[in-house]
Amino acid sequence: MTSGPGPELSAALALIADVPDFPEPGILFKDITPLLDDHAALTAVIDALAAPGRDESGRPVVDKVLGMESRGFILGAPVALALGVGFVPVRKAGKLPRATYAVSYALEYGEATLEVHQDALRPGERVLLVDDVLATGGTAKATMELVERCGASVHAVAMLMELGFLHGRDALGDVELTTLMTV
Repeated sequence: MTSGPGPELSAALALIADVPDFPEPGILFKDITPLLDDHAALTAVIDALAAPGRDESGRPVVDKVLGMESRGFILGAPVALALGVGFVPVRKAGKLPRATYAVSYALEYGEATLEVHQDALRPGERVLLVDDVLATGGTAKATMELVERCGASVHAVAMLMELGFLHGRDALGDVELTTLMTV
C-alpha cells in the first residue's frame, strides 16, 4: 500500500533534496536532512509512518517498532513514541553488546549481516518495521527474519520512500507495506 499524501505530508516530502553524483557519479542521492530539520515536516512524516501501527480507531496494534541502522533509528524511535510502544534497534554485526540473533543477506557488492538482541522481542509480539528507503528489499527481509527468530511477527513495514525501479516490495511477500513516496 502506498498512502496518498495530504497537504502537510506533500510539503514535507518536497523538502527531500536531490544530490546528484553522490556518493559516486551517476547516483542521485535523496537527502532527508532538510525534512528532519523542519519540525512540521518531521511531525507529518512520523505521523504517516506510525499510521500502519494503528487500527481504524487510532489505537496501537503493535507492541514494538524496529528501526534498521542507521536512518531507521532516526525515524523509528519517534514513531515508537507516537505509538506509545518500545523501540528496538536492528544493528550491523558487532554493534550490540549482548547475545544476538544474526541474519546475513546479499548486497550488490557483497554481503551484510544484521543483528538484534535475543531478548528484544517476546514471542507473540507484533512489530512495525521502519526505515528510510526500500531499495532491493534485502535489509527489510533480513529484519523480518530476525523478528521471526525472536518468535514475534511483522505486522507491517513503513518506509519513507521506495525506489520503485528496484522492485524491493517483491522481496517482502504479503506483509503490509506503506511507503510515503515512490521514486
